[in-house]
Amino acid sequence: MRLIRKIHKWVSVIIGIQLLLWLLSGIFFNMMDHTKAAGNTYKNREHQHVEVEQASLIDPVVVLQANKSSVSLVPTQLLGKPYYLLTHTKGLYKHFKNHYTLVNAYTGEKLVLDESLAVKLAKQSYTGPGDVIAANLLAYPLEDLPKQKNASWQINFSDNINTSVYIEAESGRVVGHSDDDKRFADIFFMLHFMDYGNVGGFNSVQMMLFAFITLWLSLTGFIWTIHLGFKGQYKIKKRSNRRSK
Repeated sequence: MRLIRKIHKWVSVIIGIQLLLWLLSGIFFNMMDHTKAAGNTYKNREHQHVEVEQASLIDPVVVLQANKSSVSLVPTQLLGKPYYLLTHTKGLYKHFKNHYTLVNAYTGEKLVLDESLAVKLAKQSYTGPGDVIAANLLAYPLEDLPKQKNASWQINFSDNINTSVYIEAESGRVVGHSDDDKRFADIFFMLHFMDYGNVGGFNSVQMMLFAFITLWLSLTGFIWTIHLGFKGQYKIKKRSNRRSK
């Protein structure tokens, strides 16, 4: 029992530190600028309207017949041009592992999203004063966007907060923006959700272990309380009402 009490005390200290981190990070969440924390300081929120010549579009059925491995076809627009986004492998969410092909809706040609196109898409999504200083094609995992499981172009800009724009390599989708403000906020998200493995969520081994340890603390604390009770450590004092004569 002495060993269990010793482990119980030290584990309680560790759990207490994490509870303090939850409190501090929670306070930060209520005080932070959510636009900056999301990395959207220089994100362009305006959507470009594209006039599509309906008569010139290739019939989607023809495109699907030429790409029989596709499970879906969705019209989309990139840099002012219409495309068909063919999905060959579909994940539950966009950031899950997916496999796409972009096809020009006018010509039927497949589009390979190279560095030049990725830079143009990133500039379209960016409203800051910086210039492009680097473009890198990154595979999973992405440090700034750990949930993203698909290869993406990282386009870095030379502004005051070191903005990076991420473009999904196969679909051309803007995965997100990241900058120094978001990276700072991510530290508090990591502490709050115990995401010490940088998986981008709270469903981690650390969180499961924390829940198990907390349960263990509750059970051992309950057993310890009963043990002390049998040893007579808890005494109830009776009050005697005496009347002065």
